[in-house]
Amino acid sequence: MNDTTVSARGRSTMLTADCAQCVGLCCVALAFARSADFAFNKEAGEECVNLQDDFRCGIHPQLRELGFKGCTVFDCFGAGQKVTQSTFGGTSWRESVEAREPMFAVFPVMRQLHEMLWYLNDAAGRPEAADIRADVKRAFAEIEMLADGAPADILAIDVDAVRARVNPVLADVSDVVRAGGSPDVSSRIRAGADLIGADLANHDLRGANLRGALLIAADLRGADLRRADVIGADFRDANVSGANLSTALYLTQFQVSAANGDAATALPATLDRPSHWASRTG
Repeated sequence: MNDTTVSARGRSTMLTADCAQCVGLCCVALAFARSADFAFNKEAGEECVNLQDDFRCGIHPQLRELGFKGCTVFDCFGAGQKVTQSTFGGTSWRESVEAREPMFAVFPVMRQLHEMLWYLNDAAGRPEAADIRADVKRAFAEIEMLADGAPADILAIDVDAVRARVNPVLADVSDVVRAGGSPDVSSRIRAGADLIGADLANHDLRGANLRGALLIAADLRGADLRRADVIGADFRDANVSGANLSTALYLTQFQVSAANGDAATALPATLDRPSHWASRTG
């Protein structure tokens, strides 16, 4: 494991989706159902009708307008290019009939491994967790080795067992990072809390434990979420305009893209400001 794999703040190339190095795996391997997020049903392994010959989306600039909001928030954590370029050596499922089914099966497993790597990469860069960084790096190295395996080996991985080994490490980092959090956090602000539509505007949520919390359509305008643990929190349609998420723990592009923010929303340097966010404050 090298310093570019686990960095303090810089974006890790291997954990950031690079569609140009992928063969449209998310557009074929995964299923989706007609809903507010997708305009029609698609089975796993079925090629999306919007996928072009060059593996690009033919309606990418208009995905939200045409009913494919779910596509705009999906993040593979770099699993697409890993499976394409590394696991299958640049092979395309269109070019190789033999590779088609294995590629589609490996992709969702790889995505889960890369998601864990994303969290560990975040944990490793936290100065508060210096005393347990060795545990973080060992966990990262273990998953990185699994992700480098052959297709059959990857498909044999017990992802739940791997996650069970990683979660205590992430929880230990969370405890030390969140120590000394805001005393104003109420009892309802807790892991797994149902905060759907909650009015949390301008709340001081520094160091809060929001693991797995339901923040769907919550009003988080101007809220301070620095050092808050948001792993697994559901930010769909949450209003984070003017909120401070700059040091939120375990925040992902998936969560940011699912929310609504503006130019005043403070994000970690590792994440992009979604194109659908307001360009001005307010």
